[in-house]
Amino acid sequence: MEPNISIVAGLIADPTRAKILTALMGGKALTATELAIEADVTPQTASSHLSKLVAGALLQVRKQGRHKYFQLKGLAIAELLEQLLVITTTAQTTVKTGPNDTRLQYARVCYDHLAGALGVKLYDALVARGILIDAGEQTQLTEKGRIYFIELGVDIEHLQTKRRPVCKSCLDWSERRNHLAGSLGQWVLEYIFDKGWAERDLDARSVRFSESGLKAFKRMFLREV
Repeated sequence: MEPNISIVAGLIADPTRAKILTALMGGKALTATELAIEADVTPQTASSHLSKLVAGALLQVRKQGRHKYFQLKGLAIAELLEQLLVITTTAQTTVKTGPNDTRLQYARVCYDHLAGALGVKLYDALVARGILIDAGEQTQLTEKGRIYFIELGVDIEHLQTKRRPVCKSCLDWSERRNHLAGSLGQWVLEYIFDKGWAERDLDARSVRFSESGLKAFKRMFLREV
């Protein structure tokens, strides 16, 4: 028997469940109460939807003490949702694309990597500098790129052992252009947070840079002074 895609499609199609899934695209684990607020429903309603999403293998539950947290069940789910966002914005008749929130438009977390206008600028700059080769979804890291990231402290050999590409382009749903995904994209986002250049907004997927952090990011990755 062939897999039935209508089951997954039906789970995602519900407006409340769609809001819950979108809220989790930032990669953070959230409680049922937090997700109820994001979806603008009662805790009881959120609990019912969460049970269906867990049963449908779209979400996973993590327990920490007396609390339960919900996360997307893997990168493949996040990538599916991102593609649906791209298709949704493409299908709309209005020319304007992306979220109304300017913070999300500028810089946000796409599961585990940087997205938005700044993520696209990062990708373009790395391609222009010969660090990456833009080859569709299978973006390639050049030898110059390997040296560059090794000097920054990246263990490229370790990244190559992971069950995902080192580099991968991800079509940004607000910019309609590529940003950097893959294990290297994840490393860059973690590097930004570790350096203290930016932090996640508590109430959104947006990434908020400090003035000095943005300057340091641009100087290092975009070569802007």
